[in-house]
Amino acid sequence: MVTTLGIDSTGAACSAAIWRGERVVARRFAAMERGQAEALLPMVAAVLEEAALAIAALDLIAVTVGPGAFTGVRIGIAAARGLSLASGVPALGVSSFLAAAAQAPMEERRGRPLLVALDSRRAEFFVEMFGADDTPLGPGALLSAGEIAALLPAKPLLLAGDAAPALAAALQRRDVALANRTGAIDAGDVARLAACAWRPGLRPPPPEPVYLRAPDTTAPRDKTSER
Repeated sequence: MVTTLGIDSTGAACSAAIWRGERVVARRFAAMERGQAEALLPMVAAVLEEAALAIAALDLIAVTVGPGAFTGVRIGIAAARGLSLASGVPALGVSSFLAAAAQAPMEERRGRPLLVALDSRRAEFFVEMFGADDTPLGPGALLSAGEIAALLPAKPLLLAGDAAPALAAALQRRDVALANRTGAIDAGDVARLAACAWRPGLRPPPPEPVYLRAPDTTAPRDKTSER
């Protein structure tokens, strides 16, 4: 029985959850645009206390690695790496796309390919297409609604992810449906996905961020060149 701590802070929410056996046994979730750095570790402490676990008793720590908000991605990965280093428990990265795909269980898809759309906090969408068995049908990308419409196959689609409603509105002439559960990624899904992928004794490399676009910053100017 694998016991996994899942954490997410990649979007407009923050969450932590413990997955043990076949279910979530403790969970904390809060919608927030900012403040994940202050909220995440107290959530972790709360779910560990509710599950009556010490951090060293975990088998695995799972964290979403992006794409998502730059600061949120870094917060989650730094927390997972720090907890892993302090406890000796391995940390495993989970794609934000795959975690959002968990919002659409197989019985909802009814033969429709699944398109996950995540909020980039810009006009574009982070998107990735999945087949019936959650196998990606191509790499994730950052695209405008027009670019997405031009690339989509001419068949019914199911949309999931926190930007799914906005993308569905932009694709109003297409045959698209929303998953029954759309919104921010849930750490319970992150923990479950990691527990299913991990095997005892496996020591994965430290989680690394996935951004898909450059940071919203510019390099400082060299003032000596202005003299």
